[in-house]
Order: sequence, then C-alpha cells, then structure tokens
Amino acid sequence: MSARGPYRRHSQEFKLQLCSDIRDGKLGRREAQKTYRISANPIQLWLNQYDNGELDREEAAASTIAEYEAKIAALERKVGQLTMELDLVKKTARSRSANANEPSLPISGPLPFLSEGDAR
Repeated sequence: MSARGPYRRHSQEFKLQLCSDIRDGKLGRREAQKTYRISANPIQLWLNQYDNGELDREEAAASTIAEYEAKIAALERKVGQLTMELDLVKKTARSRSANANEPSLPISGPLPFLSEGDAR
C-alpha cells in the first residue's frame, strides 16, 4: 500500500480552463485525468460547477487577486521584521564602537547578588 501524498490545490483559472477545454471537445475527461493526474471525482465536481455558472472568470480573477494580496501582506510583514533586525544590528555595532575603550565581558546579564558576607 502506498502512502498518499499531500492534497493538491488547483487555481480557479486552471479549473476554468480545464472545464472549458473538456466542454469544447479539445480534451477528453480521461485524457485530462492522465495528463494532470487528477481523479474523476474532482473533474466531475468542477464540470458541475462550470455548468451551473459557479466557475467564471470574474471569480477566478477575484481569487487570484486575493492570493496576491495575501502574499504581498506576508512579504510586507517580513520586510518590516528584517528592517527592525537591521536597525538593531546597526545600533549594536555603533554602541560597541563607542565603547571600544571599555573591556568587553564574555557574559552579559544582571550582576550577581552579593550576600552580606561576600560584600566584606
């Protein structure tokens, strides 16, 4: 028994083009199954949606735009994060060069608590 792979997602444009080709007679169902390695069930579902008018170019364009907007938002977040990290590195480098005459310590953090006996 072979392990099943992850589920694949197909874009609205792909579904629309595939259904259009099948309905126009450019491509047969079995040929589509073999070419794109898709089972008969999703193809039949997409054809039903296509026939009912649920798959259309406007919806495909809206879906594509939504995907692009999500990618843009993720990239903007990443740019912001990297900008903040770069600013932090620059500030750290400046403070190190300003304090070049002070000896550097290998361990940083709070000073150890000294008890009354250690303080003497």
